[in-house]
Amino acid sequence: MSTKKSFLFISCDEAKQICDKSQYGEATVWEKVKLNIRLSWCKITRAYSRRNAKLTQLVNKAHLDSLEPECKDRMRKKLQEELSK
Repeated sequence: MSTKKSFLFISCDEAKQICDKSQYGEATVWEKVKLNIRLSWCKITRAYSRRNAKLTQLVNKAHLDSLEPECKDRMRKKLQEELSK
C-alpha cells in the first residue's frame, strides 16, 4: 500500500477540522468537497458533523452573551487585590 496521501480522501481528524471550519464559514470550497466525500462513507464523521451542527444550533438559540472586556478587567483586578491580601 502506498504511503502517499490522497488528494481526495482525508483522515477522520482532518474531516473534523474541516467540519468545524465549515460551521463557522471558514472552509474553502475544496475542503467542503473533500468533507462531503468523507461524509458519504464514514459514519463516525457523519455523527461528529451532526453533533457539531446540533451544538451550534443550541448555542445560537441560547443567545449567549459575554462580559464586556472592561468588566472582565475590573473583575480580574479585584480578584488580584483580594488574593494579594
